[in-house]
Amino acid sequence: MAGDPRGWAEAQLTRFEPRVAGIPDSRSVAIELADYLEERGAARRAAQAQGPAPAATMMTTASMPAKPLRTPEVKAAALAGREAYATLVGARINSALTTQTPFAERIAHFWANHFAVAATKQTTVGFAGLLEFEAIRPHVMGRFGDMLLAVEQHPAMLFYLDQATSIGPDSPLAQRAAARAGKRGLNENLAREILELHTLGVRTGYSQGDVTEFARALTGWTIAGIGRGPAARFMTGKTGAFVFVDGLHEPGDRTVMGKSYRAAGEAQGRAILADLAVHPATARHVATKLARHFGADNPPPAMVARIEQAFLKSGGDLATVYRAVIASPEAWDPANAKFRSPWDWTVASLRAVGIKRIDGDATANLLNQLGQPVWRPDSPAGFDDVAAAWAGPDALVRRVEAAQRLAQRAGEGLDARTLAPRVLGAALTPATTTAIGRSESPATGLALMLVSPEFLRR
Repeated sequence: MAGDPRGWAEAQLTRFEPRVAGIPDSRSVAIELADYLEERGAARRAAQAQGPAPAATMMTTASMPAKPLRTPEVKAAALAGREAYATLVGARINSALTTQTPFAERIAHFWANHFAVAATKQTTVGFAGLLEFEAIRPHVMGRFGDMLLAVEQHPAMLFYLDQATSIGPDSPLAQRAAARAGKRGLNENLAREILELHTLGVRTGYSQGDVTEFARALTGWTIAGIGRGPAARFMTGKTGAFVFVDGLHEPGDRTVMGKSYRAAGEAQGRAILADLAVHPATARHVATKLARHFGADNPPPAMVARIEQAFLKSGGDLATVYRAVIASPEAWDPANAKFRSPWDWTVASLRAVGIKRIDGDATANLLNQLGQPVWRPDSPAGFDDVAAAWAGPDALVRRVEAAQRLAQRAGEGLDARTLAPRVLGAALTPATTTAIGRSESPATGLALMLVSPEFLRR
């Protein structure tokens, strides 16, 4: 690496292994979720059958779930999603710690944040990590359009942005759905976030009318085997798999950004996605985010242009795009060193002290404390990728505390005085060397290395 860092990074593009063993799949998580929803529905029906609560107790129970909703069956089914989340967090961190292709691994993490979902609802807690493992990692070295389609049809995204319950207002099942479950109609969340976040970017020429038309084209995109609505009996396929239900689809031709798309069922939404995947605005948006991630908080214009052209000329071939990233001198300029996010810092710290395995619960707790809970951003925009988001005084104090715990876990066998030159290389400053040398114990010296200015940036 030291002799040829660019060659080291580029070699990983053909050696990256997307598969990670020992994790659940969407079908198993979906079956557990379906069981949970069924148990919860049965508990609610049982509660309704008991009649309203006595007037004397209504004030104290109004904000509390009905007692039957806490049955052992409901609790067990809810726990399964949380267990899947912890397993997937563990798989992610341990893959990052042991991988022989760390640059490629970081690219996978970049895309997981680009296509952000949040494991904050019962319908997404078990699926959020699977979006990365099932829809992103297999396409990391492929074409952007293939990754885009896989992501938008994954249950994590369909649940997170409420696409699974979107119904075309004039679709055959619209009236029956409204009668059974209240007013449930067209949901524009997925269409809007695809345009604003996943492809074109904000203020790139699309209108609210385009969002609505795209949302209509996406109606019928849902998940097999989950739910009891009027569309359930029309679904085919394995539980948890993407399914297109024609009875939910808004009929008719669509016009998005001036281009017409003929009525064609599922293919209509696919056609719009395919055009968005190679749109010049998408190339610029993706290039800017990659330049920000691998270059500098203020994306260097020349680097953005270089990546953008690679995207456009290759039709979104991602390996070609990454080669443009690697070829950019801005990505290797020490002056542009990025402040590490909590996730990047955790991975780097564990690798530095030789910890090669840590369980998912411990990792999730650590990242919660550091302010970047795994697969739980505050919005579909994902976590911020600039120093201002992570370098506040409180955040630095939490890193110091975490560094002390990691140093204690690593044990007394590591001497930061000899480790720091290997880990930090030419970036190691005399000030950090002196501070480590004066530390009162090996653990303290190790902690000082992990929170040194040189280590906090990459």
